[in-house]
Amino acid sequence: MAATVSRALQVRDKRFFSSRTPSLLRRSSTSRSAHHWSLHRSGSDAAKDEVALLASSPRRRLTLADLLRQGRPPLSKEALLASANFTLSLLPARLASRIQALRNLPFIVVSNPHVSKIYNNYLHSLSALLPYQKREITTLKDENHFGDVLAELVQTHTNTIPVLARGFLECQKYVSPEDVTRFLDTHLRARIGTRLIAEQHLALHFASQPMSDDPPNGSETESASPKSSVPSNYIGVIDTALQPARIIRLCEDFVGEICELKYGVRPRLEIGGEPEASFAHIPVHVEYIITELLKNAFRATIESGNEREPIEVTIAAAPDEVPYQEEADAGIQVEPTEDTSSPNETIGYSNPSSQSITIRIRDRGGGIPPEVLPHIWSYSFTTFSDMDFYNSENGNLDALNTISGSGGHLSSIAGLGYGLPLSRAYAEYFGGSIAVQSLWGWGTDVYLTLQGVGKID
Repeated sequence: MAATVSRALQVRDKRFFSSRTPSLLRRSSTSRSAHHWSLHRSGSDAAKDEVALLASSPRRRLTLADLLRQGRPPLSKEALLASANFTLSLLPARLASRIQALRNLPFIVVSNPHVSKIYNNYLHSLSALLPYQKREITTLKDENHFGDVLAELVQTHTNTIPVLARGFLECQKYVSPEDVTRFLDTHLRARIGTRLIAEQHLALHFASQPMSDDPPNGSETESASPKSSVPSNYIGVIDTALQPARIIRLCEDFVGEICELKYGVRPRLEIGGEPEASFAHIPVHVEYIITELLKNAFRATIESGNEREPIEVTIAAAPDEVPYQEEADAGIQVEPTEDTSSPNETIGYSNPSSQSITIRIRDRGGGIPPEVLPHIWSYSFTTFSDMDFYNSENGNLDALNTISGSGGHLSSIAGLGYGLPLSRAYAEYFGGSIAVQSLWGWGTDVYLTLQGVGKID
């Protein structure tokens, strides 16, 4: 259900992107061909200074409670405008921080056309937001235009991960694997936050349509029912009653079907523990993580010849208890500033009493070779061929990597080396974790802990 709703929202977003031209971008002349910032020659020192100033500005600590603060859609006019202004207050500094990080890479790396493309994408997105930064969004017309900008921003950065992957693959002789992992881990975690902030407001925007400054027939009602219904348990992109077991089954079907196409067989999957457990979380994040973990378990099980052995998934919900707090509202209030020197832009969960759910995935796939185990969290390109990478149909590392290989013993189901580290980034971003225990010659246990966002009334 959660994945189905997520895909429906994505289809709706695509219709939105294709049917609405970002009017603000036309007026502010910030198209890629028009903006004056470029990789090798900035339009002016003032532009550089503005980016540096934004990048160094204090950034408030964001919590999932902030994303829920406007309540359930459809939102009133005031709530929708407040959401837009809150979103606008967060994005410019985060985009500028990524621009600075890219500028700090070795010149030969930033000169790579793929890395350069990402650099200019961030410049383009920042320049599109700057006209709004100095003023408040006060009308629904302005909010609609701002929605155009956000939609264009999300679309622009859709392929950031595969494009960066190509760039660093081509530059691997100029930068160490450790430096690549360090940069990508920070960059991709920051990207998670930036994209989430934008998509949350877009989801609230879509769910609150149709709206207008002048209510029809003189009505005082400020919001109407949205044209397309959204499940009542959703607040933006957050499912307040997410059941991991349902997502696991959906991911099992998806990965299993592809395994049947590739190998002609699919392992069984058994769910135990507390399959009815639910909590508040972001379905698309959970779906990505589970898909990646099941992909690894299915592949290992089949290739070890143990496809008759079931993959065991156990779900356990932490007791919903309130631990000791020094202050009654500790963890709920948003702190005014955040230390910008922190390498990871994380979103804190809203309440220390938030329920967490742990999922154990156990397979009989023979385990992970000892020489490979220390490197599973590195962004690596050693498990696939360059040709596999460039022949990938869409190169989208935000979803399951293409499984059908080009032949021989090497299949692209092994991935581009981004699956596990990116999954860990998604899990840790909200206070969760992923731990791997391998018994070489037997199998692997993966423990995924997901932190919820507390009780949602």
